[in-house]
Amino acid sequence: MGLFDKLFGEFIDIIEWTDDSHDTLIYRFERYGNEIKYGAKLTVRESQVAVFVNEGEVADVIEPGMYELETKNLPILSTIQHWDHGLQSPFKAEIYFCSTKQFVDLKWGTKNPIMIRDEEFGGVRLRAFGTYAIRIKDPVKFIREIAGTDGHFTVDEISDQLRNLIISRFTNIAGSSKIPVLDLAANYDQLGKYLTDTISSEFEEYGLELTKILVENISLPSSVEEALDKRVSMGMVGDLDQYIKYQSAEALGTGGSASSAMDMGMGFAMANKMADSLNTPSSPATGKDGQTPATPPPPLPTQTLWHVAIDDKATGPHDLAAIRILIKDGKLTPDSLVWTEGMEDWKSARHVEEIGKLIPPEL
Repeated sequence: MGLFDKLFGEFIDIIEWTDDSHDTLIYRFERYGNEIKYGAKLTVRESQVAVFVNEGEVADVIEPGMYELETKNLPILSTIQHWDHGLQSPFKAEIYFCSTKQFVDLKWGTKNPIMIRDEEFGGVRLRAFGTYAIRIKDPVKFIREIAGTDGHFTVDEISDQLRNLIISRFTNIAGSSKIPVLDLAANYDQLGKYLTDTISSEFEEYGLELTKILVENISLPSSVEEALDKRVSMGMVGDLDQYIKYQSAEALGTGGSASSAMDMGMGFAMANKMADSLNTPSSPATGKDGQTPATPPPPLPTQTLWHVAIDDKATGPHDLAAIRILIKDGKLTPDSLVWTEGMEDWKSARHVEEIGKLIPPEL
């Protein structure tokens, strides 16, 4: 800095900082030789604090407001500078403006998939990402622990460390929460709040406040997502025969060619013929006495098998004999949830006739 800068600095008696960068945490006010005129005007705006550093030691922390730099306004700095007799000359000190506003929409996300154990699918790999927000809570601690003598400290200089901290704690929480993979989407808010509460104290060690963490998405590998899509599609199809009829009607109704409709009809006819040949028993042979052997009896009717919710877990399938044992042991009550193939949803045992009649009236 040349002579002109020094002279220009002598006439400037306004010390302030306006931030247009939107990512600056700390800004050091530059003055030639760190000389600040006695009686200079200091403006500290809302969402800022000013920290005076003299010879490497924090002297004063100034809250928002407008100040005239005199001994009565800087008691600690006055002691360090030995202003016992009201010295009127410039004094040397560094002034760091610290932004105390929230820095929002900071990104975090897993660089590599994390492995967790799921009760339904076994070991699965997850990716997660979201945003978080921070602010400076303790300016002195932040300068001592993180910023040091950096005259222009931005969010980017610490975001990697904060992001790694969030991912590490998220991995532990996701692995120990035991939330089913298919239910994670319904628990984003709870995960974010729990994650915020868990690691806030670690951010405070840096002089920062973690105001919020948002979990925006948790995803499975593409191959697993495709398998889940197929599984859901099969469940939505329902009655395959009705689905095929619907698809064929749609093909005809949307202008399908006559040849394609004919091919489809021939295909259905062949399929039905093959199914009939497999399901229809062959004609019995005639015995030596000319008598036709007796027709074998039809297969025994299959028994309905039931699933029962015990201790919030689905058990089964159980036949009626096993159901009676569960009732006898007190594991199946009128309020227990039961389900069998063909039911749309679980129902209380009392509302299912076949099981309700097996429960004693006194229960």
